[in-house]
Amino acid sequence: MKALITLLLLTVSLCPALASPMGEAADSERDLQSSPESECGYDKGKMMALDEERFDQDVTNGGGGWRAVAAKDGCELIAADLLRDYRTAHADQSGILSWHEGQLRANVGDYHQAIPLMEESRKPATQDPAGWNPYVDATVAFLRKNQPALMSARKQLAQVPPSPDMPPVREGFIELPMGNGQTMKMRWPPNLDVVDGLIRCFDKPYSVAYANDCRAPSPKDAP
Repeated sequence: MKALITLLLLTVSLCPALASPMGEAADSERDLQSSPESECGYDKGKMMALDEERFDQDVTNGGGGWRAVAAKDGCELIAADLLRDYRTAHADQSGILSWHEGQLRANVGDYHQAIPLMEESRKPATQDPAGWNPYVDATVAFLRKNQPALMSARKQLAQVPPSPDMPPVREGFIELPMGNGQTMKMRWPPNLDVVDGLIRCFDKPYSVAYANDCRAPSPKDAP
């Protein structure tokens, strides 16, 4: 069950607050900005030394790892390059780092680079209990402005059944037991609300369509 919960949590697309699009920076300028003294600065040695969980999934105190860089205004491309460098240094095979790099590049309007990065994050069918692949397909269809493909992927995602090993779905949510004795509510299927936002704001940029304002109102949590 613990391994399944970890896998499910990684299917929820977590990305920092979206910044305004910025122009393409030269590589030399990005290298300068990666120094700790710059506005988008960070200690590259310390970043490269983090394990993947701390580099990618640390959301405490506003975010650690690459999220701490991406959360600063105008620093999304610097964070995307940091993800690229980390993946290269660690021969990443999980796919989630490719996804997050793709998201950051899509946020600033670089769909050409974002699409192949997102496609790299697809999972083997036997390792996709929560509909990650249809979510990827929906996002890529949005970036390509292919509305029929987006609607088809949305239908596939909505039909993903919960695994027999998971808690039952109640009012569109499952409750996952956490290690501290508490439970966490998760939508089922994960990311369906994100895809609905992409549909609702199909004519908007990804940075707008991905945001909460384009998603359907969340149902009230059961008492």
